[in-house]
Amino acid sequence: CPHCQNHKEKPIYKLQPKATSKSKVRKGVHKCGACRKQFTVTVGTIFEDSHLPISKWLMAIFIICSSKKSISALQLSRMLKITYKAAWFMAHRLRFAVSPEMPLNNLLKGVVEVDETFVGGKGYRCTRYRRHTPVVALIERDGNMATRVVSNVTQKNLGKVLHECVSKDSVVNTDEHTAYRKPLKEWKEHQTVVHSKYEYSRKNADGTKSGINSCESFFSLLKRGVYGSWHHVSREHLPKYANEFAFRWNTRGQTDGERMETAIGMVTGKRLTYRQAV
Repeated sequence: CPHCQNHKEKPIYKLQPKATSKSKVRKGVHKCGACRKQFTVTVGTIFEDSHLPISKWLMAIFIICSSKKSISALQLSRMLKITYKAAWFMAHRLRFAVSPEMPLNNLLKGVVEVDETFVGGKGYRCTRYRRHTPVVALIERDGNMATRVVSNVTQKNLGKVLHECVSKDSVVNTDEHTAYRKPLKEWKEHQTVVHSKYEYSRKNADGTKSGINSCESFFSLLKRGVYGSWHHVSREHLPKYANEFAFRWNTRGQTDGERMETAIGMVTGKRLTYRQAV
């Protein structure tokens, strides 16, 4: 039972319409013997309270999982033949569901590349809704990644992001940005590449390589999505958009079908209402 977590300690009934009753019972409705509440298999997932059929949801999941540079809500509404508002809310719920989690026992380790970029344009004459927003990418070399949206690039903000996502016994690669120096004193090793001297990758004496080219590759994909698909991303929703690209990056070794199965397995326990989304 998604309401009280009853797992057959007390019986769970499948509701059936009585022959003498005029009231209708939807297919798949169950009632918990512990809390006496009704539920279906969609309760407690991103599908809860959705009036769209599951077939539309499955098509949307496959489209988003197979679109390397993402897809706009307007294009999604045309392909699924639903309203723009429904497609926009559906896409945000899917992005919310596939957002990678970063538990303490599964931090990024080994050689970790860290870099930041600005989404939304830079400049002093930014309006309230079109100001630039820093996005930090943390990528484990040949492994998974995480993204964080910060208010500005400072030692405090970068230190907090590193503590949340990167193991202390990792070798961290960054560019020459001075905000990384003090926070990364607590880590095993901090290697930098100097972009101002046109150094983008360096082979060290021990045979390892230093660089942040994986972060640059991720940022190129993210910005192609902003420029080519969405055109404008608000500061409030940018974390979900970035996490969508992080999910596809972390499942880059899977086929589109396998990635879709992974996404479906992440929909449980993640509820996003329309009021929360807007």
